[in-house]
Order: sequence, then structure tokens, then C-alpha cells
Amino acid sequence: MSGQPAMTADQPAAPRETAGRQLRLGGVLRWESFLLVILAIVVWAGTRISEFFLTGPNFSNLTSAVMEVAIMALPLTLIIITGEIDLSVESMVGLSSAVLGLLWAGGVPLEIAIPLVLVVGALGGLFNGVLVAWGGLPSLVVTIGTLALYRGIANVLLGTRAISQWPQGFTSFGFSNIPGTPIPWTLIVFAILAALFWLVAHTTWIGRQIFAVGKNKDAARYSGVDVKRLKTTLFVVSGVVAALAGVILTARFSSARSDNGTGLALTVVTIAVLGGVDINGGKGTIPGVIVAVFTLAALQNALRLAGVSSEYQGVAVGLLLVVSVTAPYIARQSRVVVDRALGGRHPPAGSIAPGETVG
Repeated sequence: MSGQPAMTADQPAAPRETAGRQLRLGGVLRWESFLLVILAIVVWAGTRISEFFLTGPNFSNLTSAVMEVAIMALPLTLIIITGEIDLSVESMVGLSSAVLGLLWAGGVPLEIAIPLVLVVGALGGLFNGVLVAWGGLPSLVVTIGTLALYRGIANVLLGTRAISQWPQGFTSFGFSNIPGTPIPWTLIVFAILAALFWLVAHTTWIGRQIFAVGKNKDAARYSGVDVKRLKTTLFVVSGVVAALAGVILTARFSSARSDNGTGLALTVVTIAVLGGVDINGGKGTIPGVIVAVFTLAALQNALRLAGVSSEYQGVAVGLLLVVSVTAPYIARQSRVVVDRALGGRHPPAGSIAPGETVG
């Protein structure tokens, strides 16, 4: 006797068969795949709205308009994955623009002024990180406070003045394309940063630590992760990248103002969450955020071509944020129901491909 019970007709399918079906279902229901479908629908709708939607100049316009928030969304993605948030990025854009304007007006060359502005961003991010990671304060409360603080400092430094008369090479970088192409120079900056953040988040031990902290901070600490240092570093990086976005925005507008970047925080958070980042931490991908960038850019551009006012565009972004938060939850609940209908059994651990999850 083998000691194993005989198979009967009413027994569930073999574990490996069930696992195969669940993995195929997981691949279909991946958020990034769904987002690509949404992007395709938006592009199709844009072509129906205007014949200019798929032209090179329009691609350049819609891409340039979203590059600053796209750049800021990359470090914010990692911060949210750890279970924190940084809402001060929009005011850091204004502060960096104000500092850059004052330095340029004071005769400081851009080659020196821009690195100094990035240092200001690092100090602002360090202040956030110390309060959150070492002070134990909620990041939502801290960064709302520093959002007001950094904007206030920018207003004190520059007031209502606008610094213009920038070098042509600087302003051309903000809104010009690579010669002979519809690709803005700022898109190259985003592509380089996106590649770096993807490498860090998805191929290195730092990325594994980031996800571990988001899933269970205490377990990560007990396993040897320096949670305080990790979070502080991410806030510093966020501050530096926000300052860089402020430099790019100044170049694109050809004007340094203390109110540059006002209202961008909602858009940055929308991109991250729309890209599949779990607002509670522990889940998210850089590729998802990249797709979200172009989805949001295409949507806003299509609305502008349709003659929709900026107020209603804001309504659309707000609704998109709500959908981004609720849709993954609904999808997860639906997947649980479907998995139960397909067999109700989790596959053996060895049958799960790397990076896949079930249940």
C-alpha cells in the first residue's frame, strides 16, 4: 500500500494545474497591463478629438508639460513604498526656483548656482527625513508643515518678483527638442533618472530593503535593515530631485518665481498611485509609474485639445486619483473570488514564478 488516498472525480484539480491558471490570471490582471489598456484608449480618444494629437509637435508639448512632475514622482514612489509620503515637493520646486533666481541676479554663474540649489534641496529633504525617521513624526503631518515652510521661505527670499533674462542655452533646454526630433531634452533627463531608479528599486539590495520596510517595518529592522537611515536617504533624494525639477521648470518658463510649482503635489501623488504604488506601502513598480506619466500626460493633452477648462481638468485628475486608489482594491477582491471559483487552493511555493503573487 502506498498510504496515499485515491483520487476521486470530485477532487480539485492538481495543484500545479491550479497554479498555472492562477499565474496566467495574475499576468492578465497586472495593474501595468490594465494601465497600458487605459493609455491606448486615451490615445485613441485623443486622435478622435483632434487630428493634431499624434503629431510630433503635440507629442513634444504634452511631454514637456509633465516632465517636472514625472521626475518628482520617481523618488516619491520609493518613499510611498516604505509607507511614508512627501507632500513638500511642490514647495521645494518654488524654493529652488527662488534661490536660483537670486543667485543668478546676484551674478553667480549657473554652473555654480545649480549645484547650490541642489544642496538646498538636499537640506530640505534631510530636514523632512530627520523629523520623520529619527523624530518618529507622521510624514503626512511633517511634509504638510514643510510644504508651507519652504513656500514661505521662497516668498521671503523673492517676494512677488520674477527673475528673467536667462541665458538662451538654459531656457532652450527647458522647452526645446533634440535637433531633428520631437523629443524634448527634459525627456532625456527623465529617462536617465527612471533607469537609475528602476535599477535601484528592482535589482539591488537597497530596493529589497525598501520593499521590506514597506511590508513590515519592524521585521525589516530585526533582519538588519537600518530603517531610519534608509528613510532619511530617500527624503534627501526626494529633495534633490524636487530641486532639479525646480531648475527645469525655471528654464521652461524662463522665469524664477517663488510660486513656481504651486499645486503640483496632487499630480505627483496621482502619478505614483496611478502607476500601481500601494498608498499603504510595500508595493509598486517604476515601470508602472512611467506608464502612468504618459497616461496622465495624454489625458490632460486630450482634454486641452477638446477645449476643456483647467478647472475641469483638475476635476479629472482628482477623479483619476480616486479611481487609482479604489481600483486595485476592487481588483484584488475580484481576484480572490475568481481564485476560489477556480479551485480555492494556493499553489505550492515552488510553482510560483519569481515576482508573482497569488491570493
